[in-house]
Amino acid sequence: MNNTDLLRVFCIAADSLSFREAAARLAISPQGVTRAVQRLERHFGELLFHRSTRQVRMIEFGAQLSARARESLQQLDALFQRPGESMGSQLPTRVRITAPRSLARIHLLPALVDLATAHPSSILDLRLGDEIADVVDDQIDIGVRLGFMRDNRFVARAAARMQFVIAAAPALVVRTGVPASPDALAALPTTGFIDNTSGRVWPWYLAGERLFVPAAPVLLMDDPEAERDAVLASIGYGQMPYYWRHLT
Repeated sequence: MNNTDLLRVFCIAADSLSFREAAARLAISPQGVTRAVQRLERHFGELLFHRSTRQVRMIEFGAQLSARARESLQQLDALFQRPGESMGSQLPTRVRITAPRSLARIHLLPALVDLATAHPSSILDLRLGDEIADVVDDQIDIGVRLGFMRDNRFVARAAARMQFVIAAAPALVVRTGVPASPDALAALPTTGFIDNTSGRVWPWYLAGERLFVPAAPVLLMDDPEAERDAVLASIGYGQMPYYWRHLT
């Protein structure tokens, strides 16, 4: 046992009627509890307990050490708590969240309504945009983004898997016909979404881990909702997130 382990054993022993009871609570042998207490007594040069064959009773020095040890162990445990664990059900006074506009409208806002109702004393500060935010300068607490992580400094979790569909307005399908295969899209009018980070057109993700990059899109945009409106206006085929079906 290291010093921290010794103090944890000692605190459990201090709350127990006997070392046997402490051992049962710790799932170790009574001899292990005895050895831990003896090591602490040798270190401090003081007795911690009066021991008899039937029970143990903590003496004054042991009571003082127990109080100090509990406070120190609580502070140590707090260092290893994940963000939010120590707050219980309480949120900070202000939580700043960034998310894409369309995703926020459909999925995030309904969730935030419930959260705001449950925590009326907190301010939920929602910053909408599709570009990666400067989380330090913008003081972002939580970010929701689509796509792949490009910065390994962030702590990220996958919230859900995205589904995409290749969509076109009925009038455009009547005019051009239904493409027989993904390769046939190259000969049809398409839209392109610009990744402002790289300046390139986002590829379309197809089944079987295939990619299709619109080679000659009739319209380029850096706003996803504008691209959706262009597809609905029969300008071209585009790849859309499936959750947008609620907005069409």
